[in-house]
Amino acid sequence: MQYVMLNYEKTETFAARTNDQQEAYWGAWTAYIAALNEAGIMVGGQGLQPPTVATTVRLADGKRHVQDGPYADTKEQLAGFFILELPSLDDAMQWAARCPAASDGVVEIRPVLVMSPP
Repeated sequence: MQYVMLNYEKTETFAARTNDQQEAYWGAWTAYIAALNEAGIMVGGQGLQPPTVATTVRLADGKRHVQDGPYADTKEQLAGFFILELPSLDDAMQWAARCPAASDGVVEIRPVLVMSPP
């Protein structure tokens, strides 16, 4: 079964991508991604630019409403995702616990919805 692992990070963790802590930040992610690849469970995934460059779009009364910046003012923002092929939710949770984002952010696991062709 496929699971999406959504990684949420705090604002200061986003800053660690480019500040004097970037070597430790990227080192942890490089090792984690290597482990996912070695296990043969990673289907795909990407990191995301910071929420400050996000754009949200809503449709209300037939009109498009656009907002620059993150969707919500929350403690953690979506930082990236992985799609993993695993036998169970328990296996997905074990990998989520190893994710660098789990130490100071949030890692959310969701089964991927299988869409049937029309």
